[in-house]
Amino acid sequence: MIDQKEQKKVSFYTLGCKVNQYETEAMIELFSNRGYLIGSFEEYADVYVINTCTVTNVGDKKSRQMIRRANKTNPGAPIIVVGCYAQIAPEEISNIEGVTMILGTHQRAEIVDLFEEYQQQQSPKVLVDNIMKIREFEEMSVSTLQDKTRAYLKIQEGCDRFCSYCIIPYARGPVRSRSLENIQKEINTLVLNGFKEIVLTGIHVGSYGKDLKGKTNLDLIALIEKIHEIKGLERIRLSSIEPTMITERFIEALQRLPKLCPHFHLSLQSGSNRTLRRMNRRYTKEIFEEKVRLLRKALPTVALTTDVIVGFPGETEEDFRESYEFVKKMQFSNIHVFPYSPKKGTPAADFPDQLSNQMKEERSKRMIELGEKLTTQFLAQYINTIQEVLFETETKEANEYEGHTSNYMKVTVKSLDPIVNTTQKVKVISQRSDKLIGEIL
Repeated sequence: MIDQKEQKKVSFYTLGCKVNQYETEAMIELFSNRGYLIGSFEEYADVYVINTCTVTNVGDKKSRQMIRRANKTNPGAPIIVVGCYAQIAPEEISNIEGVTMILGTHQRAEIVDLFEEYQQQQSPKVLVDNIMKIREFEEMSVSTLQDKTRAYLKIQEGCDRFCSYCIIPYARGPVRSRSLENIQKEINTLVLNGFKEIVLTGIHVGSYGKDLKGKTNLDLIALIEKIHEIKGLERIRLSSIEPTMITERFIEALQRLPKLCPHFHLSLQSGSNRTLRRMNRRYTKEIFEEKVRLLRKALPTVALTTDVIVGFPGETEEDFRESYEFVKKMQFSNIHVFPYSPKKGTPAADFPDQLSNQMKEERSKRMIELGEKLTTQFLAQYINTIQEVLFETETKEANEYEGHTSNYMKVTVKSLDPIVNTTQKVKVISQRSDKLIGEIL
C-alpha cells in the first residue's frame, strides 16, 4: 500500500472488445486496492495504463496514438502497455517514446507488483510470455462498477478456431476456462452490489469447459444452469456464440431457464458458402439457417444479432449479393458490419484478389443500410406490446430513462421517479430510430 501522503493517480485507456473492458475494470480494482487514485485518461496522471487491441490495423494505430497522447499529457510519467497489440508486437511498442513496461495478455493480475518492482529495480520492461504455452486461466475479478446495472463477467480465455482473417488466437493463446467456484463467487459479489444482469463473456465463450474435459463435466450449458440458481440475479446474457453451439440440448435449456435472455449474437461473417470456406468458418449458410430456425421455433421473441465482414479477399459481386440476400432472409435485429482489413500474421492477409478500399466501403455502406432497415422492421412489431425493461441510465433529457428488454431492445420512457436499476413493465407506444418509446404502467 502506498503512503497516503504520496498517493499517486493512475489513468486507463481501453481499446477493443468487452473482454478488454472487463480486464481494465479488474486492473483498476487492483490499483485502487493498493491505494492509487483513479483518474480520467484526459487528465494529468502519475501512471498511465493503455489496454490495446490488435483485431485490425486501425486498432494497432489507435493504440500507438494513445501511448503518444499519454506521453504528451505528462512527459516522463510511466506508461504501461498491455493487451493484444502488446502481445503481438512488443518490440514495436518498446520503440515508442515513454513506454515503461509491456505485459501483453498475461500477468495482468500481477500488474501492480510488476510495476512497483520495475520502479525499484528497473527490471526488463518487456514482460511478454509465449502465450501459446499458457494453459491456466488467469484469475481476475471485478466487484464494483460505476453507474451500471449490467456487469460483464469473463469466464473463458483463448481461442482455437484459427479463422483465416483473425489474429486473436495468436494474441490470446489456447482455450482456458475459469473455475465454477470463482465465477459463482464473483457473481454473488456483483449481486450483493446491486447488479441484476450478468453478461458471460470471453474470447470464444462457446469453448468454455473444453480444456476441463477429464477433470469436470462442465461446459457452457452446465455453467449457465449453475449460475441460474444464484438468488438475486435476474438476467443471464451471452456475449457472442457460434451457430454450432445451438443444439437440441441448448434449446431445451433455453426453454427451462427463464433468466437466460432470449438474445443471441450469432457470428455469421458471410452468407456465402464460398467465402465461409475461405474464412475457415466451420459451418455453411444452410447450417446457420437451421440453427436460426430452431431458436425461433423454441422462442418466437428471440432477437438475433450478428457480425458480417464485407470485401473479404476474392469476394465477387455474386458472393456479396448472396451474403446480402442471406442476411436479409435471416431478419437479424441488428448487424455489425466490418469492411475486411488485412491483418499481418493471418493467412487471409496473403490471399490473392485483395479488394480495393473503395469497393469494400461501397459494399459496407449497402450492408449497413440493410441492417438499419432490419432493425426498424424488428422493433416495429413490438409497438403496442407490454415489455419488461431493466432501466440502466438517466439520459441528458429531463426525467428520461433508458433500459433494455430481455431480448435487448432499447426502450426510453419518461418518469418523475428515479428508476435506474429497476425492472418496470412498459407499454411500447412508438419507435424512434433504433429504439422504442414507452410508458411505464
